[in-house]
Amino acid sequence: MQRRFLAGAALAAALPALARPAIAQTAPAPPSPDQPAPSPPAMPDARRMAERFAETLTAHDTVAFAALFADDYQQHQTSAAAPPPATALTPKQATIAYFAARVIGLPDLVVTADPIVAEADRVAANFTYTGTHRATYLGFPPTGRRISFTSCDILLVRNGLFVAHWGAADLAGLLQQLRG
Repeated sequence: MQRRFLAGAALAAALPALARPAIAQTAPAPPSPDQPAPSPPAMPDARRMAERFAETLTAHDTVAFAALFADDYQQHQTSAAAPPPATALTPKQATIAYFAARVIGLPDLVVTADPIVAEADRVAANFTYTGTHRATYLGFPPTGRRISFTSCDILLVRNGLFVAHWGAADLAGLLQQLRG
């Protein structure tokens, strides 16, 4: 419970536009008897995209995962633990390769997204990755250990595709688990 509270607080602090206080408004007039009640609002596209991110990785469907990203996708996350590849890959190709390696290294990978905060074309989510280290991953030979780590991600969605990403992953915790 405390972890969810802290993750939610971190997301709210990182995305002030998504965590605005509610503004008091007058309630809309009820529909007249000859008008049908309004439909409930549809799930925001950005929220659904975060769910699809987790679902496609859990299903180990790298083709469906790749289809979530625009060709001009931009990756704004950098880390000393996982520097950008020194190849001619596009940001989209590098991201797909990075996650494909995760699916191979942790063949029983399960990804959950909780909490998810979405507004218009932006979504923030805390993703938890859990799996058994059964193949070489990040240069580490298989250990057979259960691995679990998180990332906090902010994604920009346009036309039903991810177009940009900012985030931070617990790579130090992941590397500690891989080293044993």
